[in-house]
Amino acid sequence: MADQDKSSKTEDPTPKRLREAYEQGNFPKAPEVGAAFSLAAAFAVLAFQAPHKAEQLQLFSKTLFYRMSEFNVNLEGATFWSQRLAKEGIGFLMPLLGAVTLSAVIAGGLQTGFRLSPKALEPKLDKLSPAKGVQNLVSPKKFVQLGVDLGKFAAVGSVIYVLVREVMKDPVFHMPVSITHLASFMYETMLEMLIYLLLAMTIIAAVHFFYQKQSKWNELKMTRQEVVDEFKNQEGNPEVKRQRRQMAARLLQNKMLGEVPNADVVVTNPTHFAVALRYERGRDAAPVVLAKGENRFAQRIKKVARENGVPMVENRPVARMLFKVGKVGSPIPREMFQAVAEILGHVYRTHRQYFYQKRLRQQQQSKGVNRG
Repeated sequence: MADQDKSSKTEDPTPKRLREAYEQGNFPKAPEVGAAFSLAAAFAVLAFQAPHKAEQLQLFSKTLFYRMSEFNVNLEGATFWSQRLAKEGIGFLMPLLGAVTLSAVIAGGLQTGFRLSPKALEPKLDKLSPAKGVQNLVSPKKFVQLGVDLGKFAAVGSVIYVLVREVMKDPVFHMPVSITHLASFMYETMLEMLIYLLLAMTIIAAVHFFYQKQSKWNELKMTRQEVVDEFKNQEGNPEVKRQRRQMAARLLQNKMLGEVPNADVVVTNPTHFAVALRYERGRDAAPVVLAKGENRFAQRIKKVARENGVPMVENRPVARMLFKVGKVGSPIPREMFQAVAEILGHVYRTHRQYFYQKRLRQQQQSKGVNRG
């Protein structure tokens, strides 16, 4: 069953799936990347700082030995020189520790994209499950990790073996040498060891990280149904979207019905279409569509028009064309000017009482606004 689920995951993870995984700390991570960065930082500090610190330590040692006869061996003297020695040691170790710590932070940030994952810190009870623990012990990831650990062990062992063969040829193991040669031998051997370890760890880190990246990618893959479901959830439930469209349509219809009493004329089909128009000189450059509807909503427009005494004119081709090309709240198209002008001219001549009352209403409304 698990194999079937894995084989059915053929789709790449969506951005949402990746974002959720990152929020839970589910990143491709390889500890060897941090180790390689730390080795590189240690090598850089030792390569550039060690010679200078060695000179300071040499000067300190000379001072200590040349002036040893001047100091009494007592608690005060021992405390003084211990503090001096600790100061020199801390001065040498602090840059090294700081560089290693900073490199480890950078290595972790590069692997995680410098993202914060608070959910990764939340306790997970499934980790306490014995069955889950046994399952993890025999998982392919554990065998891969075992192979990586064996590779690191082999790399470190090989580096030590090669270095031992090389350093055994140095005169320091065969004859008396100066303290300067001994210090130089230790310094160069340490740098050489770091270089070999860094090269080996870089190769292991690269292989392990790319394996982890591919493994996480395959783990986050989705089935086609999961992609479809996520797309539906992002787009919204179809039923909710339908209800929203219906609500928006109702609000628009109510707004249009509220404008019908201000219309100059309602052009009808007579039953299928109804379009309410307004034209006020000095205000409108062309007749404006206040409302339009078909079938049942057309009947509602006509009902409101009758209740408010708005003139209605039956003109089937004009009503049909106005419904098709007219936009509510906008002037009518230029090609409709002539036909609508003839209708308005007829209405102005035959319904003078309506327009007289309309002007009175507008004047009263204007006075009320001015008082306010």
